[in-house]
Amino acid sequence: MPGRYCISMITSKRLAVALLLTVFLDSSLPAVEVKRPRILGVAHMALFVSDLQKARAFYKDFLGYDEPYVLKREDGADRIAFIKINENQYLELFAESPRQDGRLNHISFLTDAAEGMRVYLASRGVKVPDKVGKGRIGNLNFNIVDPDGHTVEIVQYQPDSWTTRERGKFMPETRISTHIMHIGVLIGALEPAMKFYGEILGFREFMGVRNHICLITPDIKKAVAILEARPARKNYNRPIEIKVGKNGKRQANLFDPDGTRIELMEPNTVDGKPVPPSIAPPPIK
Repeated sequence: MPGRYCISMITSKRLAVALLLTVFLDSSLPAVEVKRPRILGVAHMALFVSDLQKARAFYKDFLGYDEPYVLKREDGADRIAFIKINENQYLELFAESPRQDGRLNHISFLTDAAEGMRVYLASRGVKVPDKVGKGRIGNLNFNIVDPDGHTVEIVQYQPDSWTTRERGKFMPETRISTHIMHIGVLIGALEPAMKFYGEILGFREFMGVRNHICLITPDIKKAVAILEARPARKNYNRPIEIKVGKNGKRQANLFDPDGTRIELMEPNTVDGKPVPPSIAPPPIK
């Protein structure tokens, strides 16, 4: 994956300012006894969907992605559909009722040392499982919980996993984007979230807005034109508008059948100048 990944965190439901935390290590952070393993980027975002077939139609027919595999329930019904963005990044669509945090099931970060990350997180006071497990699709993983109760999965891809088995496949030219730039989750108090994502996981802060999945595209006008011309556009009843965001980049917002925002965004600002990190104050309680 390319070099920068972000997770945006909303400080208040009434605030439009968010934090984008990049997965770059910050050398200014205080030293710890156990070295932090590398976080390679966003692996996936998992969402609850009310109608799996409608969600599939949106992500596959409209946005142009493919589905490499699915996990089923004991009765044979589809439970989790995997939408492949690129070799290392996915969306997971859970055909289940939402729980405590709306449509969000969990977020996941990729590492090349799951056990090392488990030991490191334990050394920083994060509650971790006794050992790293292996998921149904064959990757090493374990879950932790952030200060706001979001499930955060740490995953390490394995040579014998389904992920590796499908390398080079299920990446059609129809994909409207080939990279998740960042993902957004709602938070409450700013300080605990910054300690968890910034100090412990080593992300950096950038400015962003609202809960969303951000898909990067080199030319937003071309991307929107492609979407407008697709047959599946007739089933999407919202206008698609191009605007310049607070980060200075051109973007267009789409919404899946359950209202999850999918942001298409160009990688560079319109004037070529970087936008500084957010200086927004903590939310008013």
